Amino acid sequence: ILKDFSEANVEIVMIALKDVFNGNPPKCGDPSNTIVNAYFQNKAKALAEKENGKNIAEGEKFLSDNKKKSTVKVTASGLQYEVIKEGTGEKPSATSKVKVHYHGTTPDGRVFDSSVDRGEPIEFGLNQVIKGWTEGLQLMKVGGKYKFYIPQELAYGANPQPGSIIKPYMPLV
Repeated sequence: ILKDFSEANVEIVMIALKDVFNGNPPKCGDPSNTIVNAYFQNKAKALAEKENGKNIAEGEKFLSDNKKKSTVKVTASGLQYEVIKEGTGEKPSATSKVKVHYHGTTPDGRVFDSSVDRGEPIEFGLNQVIKGWTEGLQLMKVGGKYKFYIPQELAYGANPQPGSIIKPYMPLV
């Protein structure tokens, strides 16, 4: 446990442990552990900020490298896409209900969701999904097949779904 208290005074910690084992009253008057809880909250926050900074940098590098491909187009918002097959039908609006077959991955290719794997397309309102999908699907005509590279700002940003493999600030494919 002392590895988590790298800046702790070991001598004082040892005295506190001896006091506990000998039944002596604590020398610190913090029965609700306010000081210790604040310490660990600050450590957790610093660790999360470091991890988030890493996620942001990796995401920016991925998108920066990706947009160099000759087949990738970029919208004003930063959404990147490739046309795999152009459709021939109508384009949806931001409030249209659409039926799609998709395969969602992290930049390193790990699948986080897939109607393809489930064996059936899904139907939803375009105003009910992440901004990257709302924008991207409006570029497509019915019957088209596109690949989207969605910046974190147009995906889940700092708030991915709990339990998901999507990390905070991660772009999606």
